[in-house]
Amino acid sequence: MTTPRITQRLLVDRSLATLQGSLGRLAAVQEQVATGKLVNRPSDSPTDTAALMKNRQALREVEQHGRNAADGGDRLAQTDAVLRTSMDALRRAQELALQGASSGATGQQAREALATEVDQIRQGLVAQANTQRLGRPLFGGTTGLPTAYDASGTYVGDRVAVQRTVADGEQVRVDVAGPEAFGDGETSVFADLARLSANLRGNPGAISGDVAALESARQRLAGATTDAGARAARLEKVTDVAASRKIDLQAQISDIEDIDFAEAATELGLREMAYQAALGSTARVLQPSLLDFLR
Repeated sequence: MTTPRITQRLLVDRSLATLQGSLGRLAAVQEQVATGKLVNRPSDSPTDTAALMKNRQALREVEQHGRNAADGGDRLAQTDAVLRTSMDALRRAQELALQGASSGATGQQAREALATEVDQIRQGLVAQANTQRLGRPLFGGTTGLPTAYDASGTYVGDRVAVQRTVADGEQVRVDVAGPEAFGDGETSVFADLARLSANLRGNPGAISGDVAALESARQRLAGATTDAGARAARLEKVTDVAASRKIDLQAQISDIEDIDFAEAATELGLREMAYQAALGSTARVLQPSLLDFLR
């Protein structure tokens, strides 16, 4: 059996290797304390790195779904506000129609004043129907035109539904097309109001039919409002689920990569002591003499 020759170089190399190992372990703990993370690079833990990548991707998707739901909810809230304002205006038009239908209580001059107010209501409803969101008409579907209705009350938007992806494989419609709320062409609320205005001025006997038409238009607006509200409620639930899922994923990520500061501080102290001890013992052992170099 051959006994290895113990030389000064061998002692130095082994001592340096030991010191480097101790210093490396100390540096690793120092980095963890400085960053607050157990995993700072893939080589620290390939398994944990894979889990972190998966969870972070899921977190990004959940956050995007949450933003989509929030945007859809804001759009539906704006839609609801416009529809309710339009319903209030239409109720006023119905009141004016009932006043105009009472021939014994109103004369031609009074009906002219009523017709003027109906014209103003119609213009206001056209403006409401052309309400914009982010530079596009709220009730115009996906059209790139600046308005959903032209001045005559004809729908110029499209009927393509505006969707938002709020979960994997789940989309929610977040718009109301103009015809669903205000009608289109001769069946629109604008046409109904134009007929009412004309009848107030020249054909009071036909106003009773206008009252029925306005009630039908009001019911259409109410139905659109109810539908938008139901979808808004659904988005609220989706938002709550997304928020809960986000918290869960953040907790999973934290469990994998975040350090226990108390434990890390203790480990850092132990590593520093070990390194200082290694330095001290090496300094005492490696005291070469002339005889060591002559071996």
